[in-house]
Amino acid sequence: MRAIDVAAAGAAAVWAYLVAGHGGFWRFGSRLPAHPREPSAWPPVAVVVPARDEAAVLPRTLPTLLAQDYPGRLGVWLVDDGSTDGTTTTARAVADGCAARVPLHLLAAPPPPPGWAGKVHALHHGLRAPGHDDGGWVLFTDADIAHHPGSLRRLVAHALADRRELVSVMARLRTETAWERALVPAFVYFFAQLYPFPRVARPSSRTAAAAGGCVLVARDALERAGGPAAVRGALIDDVALGRLVKRAGARTWLGVAGPDPEVRSVRAYPDLRSLWDMVARSAYVQLRRSPALLAGTVVGLGLVYLVPPAAAVAGLAGRRPRPALLGLGAWTAMAVTQGPVLRLYGLSRWRGVALPAVAALYAAMTVDSARRHHLGRGTPWKDRTAPS
Repeated sequence: MRAIDVAAAGAAAVWAYLVAGHGGFWRFGSRLPAHPREPSAWPPVAVVVPARDEAAVLPRTLPTLLAQDYPGRLGVWLVDDGSTDGTTTTARAVADGCAARVPLHLLAAPPPPPGWAGKVHALHHGLRAPGHDDGGWVLFTDADIAHHPGSLRRLVAHALADRRELVSVMARLRTETAWERALVPAFVYFFAQLYPFPRVARPSSRTAAAAGGCVLVARDALERAGGPAAVRGALIDDVALGRLVKRAGARTWLGVAGPDPEVRSVRAYPDLRSLWDMVARSAYVQLRRSPALLAGTVVGLGLVYLVPPAAAVAGLAGRRPRPALLGLGAWTAMAVTQGPVLRLYGLSRWRGVALPAVAALYAAMTVDSARRHHLGRGTPWKDRTAPS
């Protein structure tokens, strides 16, 4: 049996498992209920927003938090993490200029101590600020995330009705440019493949994650898990936080924003360079900076995403039906399973045919992430460089 036959059979076997046995990762049915059962008493919620040089986006996002239709006690704590662009001044002007129904508290975080990631330290500083209610809930959200007026109400209602102590929604990302349309749906698809949403919600599963743009967590569950201090060095703070809270015994839930999004990102990635840097900033960190995991990931991406089209083309060209059929079957499986996320973003399902090329780009970004870290450069983000 030729190598191409073996590789094609291996890829087909992997896709058979992914389609039938990997938690239904590709269905994207984990959404907030449109009308969850509401509680008789609404708990207090503190919204903590870490912000570093976010003056450009706050006029579009901060008003959506200050206009939340939430029946309980609610406050927003915006933590300025060493900004140099007038983030605090902008936030104050935005609050003064809109019909805010929610009080805004502005904090200035000190520089992060050694061993702390900047964002995690800002979250920690916001949690320790005065004015929070004991026994309430905390919503961690990013400064570039805009919220529907009823998003917090639905988040809390779903958490209480479903007996969850952490509820997170992956915000709808921008797909306005050609590169965003090409790469962003695949990013969401790969994230769900790594952390199948139904498994995150299953208490018996070890799979745990959260999406950092929108994480609602019960304060007592967070403190029981050790709080942000327990993941102080985490650069991928959302996944680390979701894992921390679930492993402490909490019931967690992770979903994706729908077509009429509860939460959406206004962050623009207009070209390949900006998207490349976004992925390269954390890809090698996700692999725990392990050369062995990097090699395994690249080989795995090649087997799963590149072998099927190669086997299909080679089999058809050489009139070898076995690799041709196996390759076409696996290629069809990947295209079909990307269909739901493409439909979610209002894009043609035919884009799924190009997933092998997109996966090759992500593999190159991952290798570049490792290269940057081994050169001691990391990837600069707002005048900070992730440690190697």
